[in-house]
Amino acid sequence: MQDFRRGCAGFRQMPRRAALQAGSLGALGLSLGDFFRARAAHGEAAGSTAAYTAQAAKGKLPQRIKSVIQLNLGGGFPQHESFDPKPEAPVEYRGAFGVVKTNTGEIFSDNFPMTAGIADKLTVVRTVVGKIPDHVLATYHLSTGYTPTAVIDYPSMGSIISHELGPRGLLPPYIAVPVKNAYAGGTGFLSSTFGAFETGEDPAKGRNFKVRDFSLPEGLTMDRFDRRQQGRRLIEKRIRSLEADPSTLDTMDGFYSKAYELLTSADAQKAFSFEGETDETFELYGSEVTGRTRGPDGKYHPKGLAEQLIIARRLVEAGTRFITINYGSWDCHVDVKRCCDDYMPPLDQAIYGLVTDLDRRGLLDSTLFWVTSEFGRTPKINKDSGRDHHARCYSMLLAGGSFKRGLTYGMSDSVANEPMRDGVTLEDLMFTVYHELGIDANKELVAFGTRPIEIIKDGKLAAGLIT
Repeated sequence: MQDFRRGCAGFRQMPRRAALQAGSLGALGLSLGDFFRARAAHGEAAGSTAAYTAQAAKGKLPQRIKSVIQLNLGGGFPQHESFDPKPEAPVEYRGAFGVVKTNTGEIFSDNFPMTAGIADKLTVVRTVVGKIPDHVLATYHLSTGYTPTAVIDYPSMGSIISHELGPRGLLPPYIAVPVKNAYAGGTGFLSSTFGAFETGEDPAKGRNFKVRDFSLPEGLTMDRFDRRQQGRRLIEKRIRSLEADPSTLDTMDGFYSKAYELLTSADAQKAFSFEGETDETFELYGSEVTGRTRGPDGKYHPKGLAEQLIIARRLVEAGTRFITINYGSWDCHVDVKRCCDDYMPPLDQAIYGLVTDLDRRGLLDSTLFWVTSEFGRTPKINKDSGRDHHARCYSMLLAGGSFKRGLTYGMSDSVANEPMRDGVTLEDLMFTVYHELGIDANKELVAFGTRPIEIIKDGKLAAGLIT
């Protein structure tokens, strides 16, 4: 029997290390300097928020969202077992779970009792319309708004946000925790400097989480690090005496100074840690909540999502604009019930915890929490008690910003096969998220030096979702 956790042979979460590593200290400096050097090489002041602000101010839309936390449920999240249950459908459609009433009078699957209790803070779209029931192609579509072609590689949403809005403080504007989805596309025709900074280390490993790239290597004290910086400056002084171009050295010094500032910033270090977080916060996010299936060792294990979302919230507080996290393996062609039993209890608690915490801290108005998947699952359960790929109608959840709270938008047909009313294409939903960030998705970016390409092609504002 196929292992439900593996799903399709083509569906894999492929971790990759980021190209820039701030903590990799060479004899003369640290490689995060390359990050700032590359920004300057593309006409941007190294680390300058003002440069981006001035550029964005030209014809800029009102910015009602400052940050986005994307929680991606890769593999195809089942709408029947989550936010669009069909309790009156035949059992081969409705599945094994019951329903729970939300505090707005709607119904969710009984896998989400905690989330149902904060439905008045959520926007649930039951009629997202995709294009491709293939993991790789649909994940690329979800990330970029375009289906793949052999001609153009399009930039992902995180890269677009980084390009259009730039940094808001010291931290990179686009961060993946711990790594980005390998199928989600990259910077496309934009510079590689607009790619995701990957934390690499996973917060799920525990409260001693530390991003290796944002800390000094073990055994290297700040005094020794400062001496290395002094040594680099002495070498530069010697090079200057040999009539090297002083303007180049001045620029390089700016790169390393900015990297040094980030590496030694208490605020940056704090954002990538659990410093100051209470036991109550970990409990709120569900750090000890387990799935309902046992691991290979016969024990029930927490899934680590709580810690990832706590770090995401801290990154928002520090100014990061787009954080992406992947959770679970939802390609449940076999035994969809077991898959849900495994992953959904921690997911339910974590959604509740993050939304509640953002609201308490006054961050929900300026932060969008967006739960995505590349597609949904087929209405009818197959011969292996699973559900197959289905892109024509599925659900997504949003919370925060100016999205209407307490709204369940759209209605699918009796078995969640097609939208009955108010279908929302993925392009329209992405267009609307960009709009709330103050980015006009009709804007044309230039590829290959001459070719204008819209951020989102044929997208329009889903006005019914926002206030």
